[in-house]
Amino acid sequence: MAARTSTFPLSREQVEQISNWQGDPEWARERRLTAWEIAEATPLPDSSTDEPWRRTNLRRAKWKQMVNIVEPQSHSIDEVPEALYRPLIGEQQGGLLVFVDGVLVRSELSETIEEQGVIFTDLQSATIEHPDILEEWWAAEAGDPSDGKFAAIHSAIWTHGVVLIVPDNTHVELPLHSVEYSTGTRTTGMHIMVVLGENASATYLHESASPEGEDLIFHTHATELTVGDNSNLRYVALQNWGQNVYNFGHQRGRVGQNAQLDWVDGQMGTRLTKIFMNLDLDGDDSFGRISGLYFAENKQHLDLDTQQNHHALRTTSDLLYKGALQGDSRSVWQGMIMVDPGAQQTDGFQANRNLILERTARADSIPGLEIAADDVACTHAATIGKLDETELFYLMSRGIPREAAMRMVVLGFFDPVLQRIPFEEVQERLRASIEAKLQNRG
Repeated sequence: MAARTSTFPLSREQVEQISNWQGDPEWARERRLTAWEIAEATPLPDSSTDEPWRRTNLRRAKWKQMVNIVEPQSHSIDEVPEALYRPLIGEQQGGLLVFVDGVLVRSELSETIEEQGVIFTDLQSATIEHPDILEEWWAAEAGDPSDGKFAAIHSAIWTHGVVLIVPDNTHVELPLHSVEYSTGTRTTGMHIMVVLGENASATYLHESASPEGEDLIFHTHATELTVGDNSNLRYVALQNWGQNVYNFGHQRGRVGQNAQLDWVDGQMGTRLTKIFMNLDLDGDDSFGRISGLYFAENKQHLDLDTQQNHHALRTTSDLLYKGALQGDSRSVWQGMIMVDPGAQQTDGFQANRNLILERTARADSIPGLEIAADDVACTHAATIGKLDETELFYLMSRGIPREAAMRMVVLGFFDPVLQRIPFEEVQERLRASIEAKLQNRG
């Protein structure tokens, strides 16, 4: 049977243009073109036949309007709201990378961290300065073109990214921070690659944002997190794109022996988001925790597909996503805990809890277990509930106005997942986003 082609508007010539604009070395250019060939031969997901896409229908997507492959322009840090790039975790940050429409506008790294041998740089520079490291690790875990149509598109069109390499026996005390900001005029692709060696630790925060706009815009991203044996990574990702953005992503975290990954995911923006997130516990006694929240409004559609994969002995995974919905919005969460035959004494937990604030909103929650070992403790939970009018009435009967009472109830709903976040400043940033959404009601 001949390979089906897609109607996604991306030509080989456009990919070659991106490669030229980026100044790719030959190996990176070849990877782009190979990815484009895979993307071209791969059909767009079909919600009638592709189970991961069954609740996200792309048939009406206006690809030609939102895919805008244009040459990068000059930008400055002045275009970015200061609140996005000032220190969010503590009073200082060890490094900062800021991008506007895929163009690097600020790069900072403390001398102390640099002297430790830590690499914290933009992806474009890394392709030239650290090609051996990138060829070994880049797209080894997420964003592999064979992972589907949008993974292949991402690998063909990426425009910017972050590379963080922490050597063995190195502990980065100050948090590292990156920001991508979009003016809504250019299709971009963000690629994050983090590699911690053995007995290492780091904290890394990434934020993405844009103002509201009229024109649709297409964005892709991939995140690769590799945590070496006996290491500890704390990773926070906060997404607040304008509601004109279509956002497609692949994310993967791999955790080695006796290592820990604490992953925080905040999804607040976009018109449509579809993310595949994989947590792979590869080493004995490894631990991974995912704490996520989302708040959808208007016609937002947020679709999160998570997998907790247990590949070794005595591994532990703990996932909690909580979401609120209002307007005509919709959320989809599909979760799976997978346990290999040899992954005995596994402890896996996943929960998704949703709060519907208006009857026109909808949430779908589909947990799952695939267990091939017999000495495990794996559980899942999913709930979809409406605003409790009795609870509101109780608060209002004590003199609290209805809107203030609703704010208290919604923040109380999110509090269990907020309390899992090990940074008070991040908790406050997310509370502010929740309150801003509540102010948009009605």
